[in-house]
Amino acid sequence: MKQDIRAPALFFAPFVSSAMRVEPQWIDYNGHLNMAYYHVLFDRAVDEVFSLVGLNRDYVDSRHASTFTAECHILYKRELTESDQVRVTAQLIAFDDKRLHYYLEMRHATEGWLAATSENLSLHVDLTSRKVCPFPADILANIALMKAAHSMMPLPATIGRIIGMPEKTAITVEGMTGERETETRH
Repeated sequence: MKQDIRAPALFFAPFVSSAMRVEPQWIDYNGHLNMAYYHVLFDRAVDEVFSLVGLNRDYVDSRHASTFTAECHILYKRELTESDQVRVTAQLIAFDDKRLHYYLEMRHATEGWLAATSENLSLHVDLTSRKVCPFPADILANIALMKAAHSMMPLPATIGRIIGMPEKTAITVEGMTGERETETRH
């Protein structure tokens, strides 16, 4: 019986996606890429990078599990317009047995300027129970290899950034308290 011998995955730091084009139907009434389609472009790049660790359509079909995005924080840095081409880089920031924390940068494919960044947390989910579950050992091993390659990179400055306005510029309404609801962690 022939053994299935697999070579370990090779990961570039950072991963760089294929070039993607801004489609004409994605342009909004402001004459630039509508914010929803930044998500589409980032998601397509994530599909490419996740497939390197074995998280692809075959994985979903054979193992009945997938990843769900639990949190996403996008910073829009520069407008994209019709027919612009972009590439997305990906850096794995951290992982555990059920979660992936990663950072993406979308850059103009030929000029190199930064259009947007996206910080994300994805969960591994059993599609039968619809519950978060551990990655299988082979996938976890591939993720560890990716993290080892990406650990040589500096952490992006915007990791963990929160949305807010400086107090000196924020307009406040009397009677509003600064109390917050209890946060749910993933």
